[in-house]
Amino acid sequence: QVQLVESGGGLVQAGGSLRLSCAASGRTLSSYTMGWFRQAPGKERDFVASISSSGTITYYPDSVKGRFTISRDNAKNMVYLQMNSLKPEDTAVYYCAATGRVRITTANDVYYWGKGTLVTVSS
Repeated sequence: QVQLVESGGGLVQAGGSLRLSCAASGRTLSSYTMGWFRQAPGKERDFVASISSSGTITYYPDSVKGRFTISRDNAKNMVYLQMNSLKPEDTAVYYCAATGRVRITTANDVYYWGKGTLVTVSS
């Protein structure tokens, strides 16, 4: 069992930056592919970023590519999401995710979820 706790959300103006953190406990993260998803009110939970267990392979959808960067520190059992050039459409609850699969592309791939952290981007 893996417990995930997100932090770092908040209110930021358009064009600003935020760094989200995900702390894991229960089991070491080094064997899991990790990811971030987001869910805006009334919308589905969407894939934002993923990183392989070794940290060498990352994936992003076009909507955030070039603006968001996922990273991990297996020694600290931490995963991060650096978000730059934020837009109002990035407003959502952001969820940390873990899976034993090689890659995360949809919510169906996820084994463990955090409870989320709210990011609000004002225009």
